[in-house]
Amino acid sequence: MKIELANGKTGKTLLTVDVTKADSILDVKKKHIKEKTYLYPSRICYKLSLKDKALTDDVKIGDIETLTDGSVLYFKDLGPQIGWATVFIAEYTGPIFAYLIFYVFNTCSWIYPDNEGAPHNTVQNLACACYVGHYVKRILETIFIHRFSKATMPIGNLFKNCTYYWGFSSLISYFINHPLYTVPSTDTQVYIGLSIYLFGELGNLSTHLAFKNMRPAGTKTRVIPMPNGNPFCALFNLVSCPNYSYEVMSWIGYGVLTQTFFSGLFALVGGARCYSGSSKTIATTRKSSKTIPRTEKL
Repeated sequence: MKIELANGKTGKTLLTVDVTKADSILDVKKKHIKEKTYLYPSRICYKLSLKDKALTDDVKIGDIETLTDGSVLYFKDLGPQIGWATVFIAEYTGPIFAYLIFYVFNTCSWIYPDNEGAPHNTVQNLACACYVGHYVKRILETIFIHRFSKATMPIGNLFKNCTYYWGFSSLISYFINHPLYTVPSTDTQVYIGLSIYLFGELGNLSTHLAFKNMRPAGTKTRVIPMPNGNPFCALFNLVSCPNYSYEVMSWIGYGVLTQTFFSGLFALVGGARCYSGSSKTIATTRKSSKTIPRTEKL
């Protein structure tokens, strides 16, 4: 049978392809690419109507009841794409170098003109270890733990995310390693901040491992998050994305430890981003599973 591929904005037919009921949406994309060689599968989006959600690559033509001979699939060019893991590694590697520049070269007059050559104090050393350690952890999680539901994202996200992480890292490090930096007035505040930070990091790692075990390798399965035997995962009883909760907790602890404006601002902005991310995750999980009641906690 033949189906038409139409421009999702204008409705104009772009080309007609021959398909069988055994073909998948991915097969349709491959036929489309033969005609438009600048395209690739992750850049192509097909919908049955302009209001419908995108058809996934594994959907079979024969399983789409409304798709018959002469039917139309609406095409949208998603633009240049880049792998999620690639973006994560880029946005997490930058902060390590951005932070270390100001930490390692804190005695350089071209960075700190007022520097008197004073060595790092204990809080500055702890702050560096915590900050760099956080992003080393994130890189390792990206490589060995995370299982992504989507293979790619728009390449523009790479520049947006890198600007966010690299920029904040530079500001945070600049002021923490500044020769005029003032440490918290009591050791108690330092210990409390460090304890909150470490607790948040362990909780974040624990929930990432739990999420990994909820999604079998090679699948895009979404399930209702549930606690396991790990005490850090008990937070699943209260929220859907405790990894974000622990993430914010870590940065609040870091702000208490370092007592700088930009550390606190980073925790605040990061908390807003985490809230937005968790809301999108909940909405996507509901849409992808018809078995989840609307009243079910997510």
